Amino acid sequence: KLTNLALQPVITPELVHGRVHLKCSYSTPSSKPPLQYLVVWSRLSTPGKKEQIQSVTTPQSFFYIEMDGVYLKLGDTVFCTVTAFTSDSPEQQSLPEESKGFYAGIKFLPESLQIAEDGKEHVLTILSTVPIACPGQDDSCKITLQLSTEDLDSQLLGPPNIALSVCQVDLLQAPCSESSCAAATVTVTAVTDFAQDGNRISRIQAEPVGWKDLLWRAYTPEDVKVTVRDLPTGNCYSFTDPHIITFDGWRYDNYKIGTFLLCRSVSRAFEVHVRQWDCGGHLSATACNCGVAAR
Repeated sequence: KLTNLALQPVITPELVHGRVHLKCSYSTPSSKPPLQYLVVWSRLSTPGKKEQIQSVTTPQSFFYIEMDGVYLKLGDTVFCTVTAFTSDSPEQQSLPEESKGFYAGIKFLPESLQIAEDGKEHVLTILSTVPIACPGQDDSCKITLQLSTEDLDSQLLGPPNIALSVCQVDLLQAPCSESSCAAATVTVTAVTDFAQDGNRISRIQAEPVGWKDLLWRAYTPEDVKVTVRDLPTGNCYSFTDPHIITFDGWRYDNYKIGTFLLCRSVSRAFEVHVRQWDCGGHLSATACNCGVAAR
């Protein structure tokens, strides 16, 4: 009886004659007579539901299927299921063993981001799980992705929530390893808008551009959801004759006449000067704000 064969099928991507293929490999236990293998390819059509694409019987320890852009497209999660049997008694079959789902297409790591308005840069890795083909001599072996951002809180007008370090990235052909056949990075930063507008959600979109191949032309990768956590904005004040309240809430008075540095950033070219003139006359020595200059 064919039990506990541990076929352990695994899907790996490969270029065959310049075309993207998926390879289902499995262990082949020695047997007399030799075993035959029923390989069934399927893909996730809707969440939790698989759709069979191809079924074939082979004596080999692997079988290929082409990503043709019609029956098997980028964005599909693909499975291969393998069952073993002998030619002389095909009714005696091993239990079918299914591979892990292989997602064919562009992946973002991490798949979603939670960032804050603190100026920090967050690295987003963009990778292709399938190899980049070179269909012609004129084409370089790369996929160019145009990146864009969209604020999902469209009722709030204002600056964008997030900023990217680049507007497009190139995924260059490289040997496939660790579920990545090409990769690039981009940094994402939350825009500090000095507004108390609550936590807001944006998304990053990537679109392949200038690609003639049907496989890539008809493909749009899934968006990356970015949640931007609102941080309270600091305020400082100088008012009346002048009373000062600093960013951290410390209060003091400055009754002097002259031009003073009110605040200065240590990280960028930004500072505010105030000019104070006598406004008390003969009755009292009082200074008032009469001018401000900001850089």
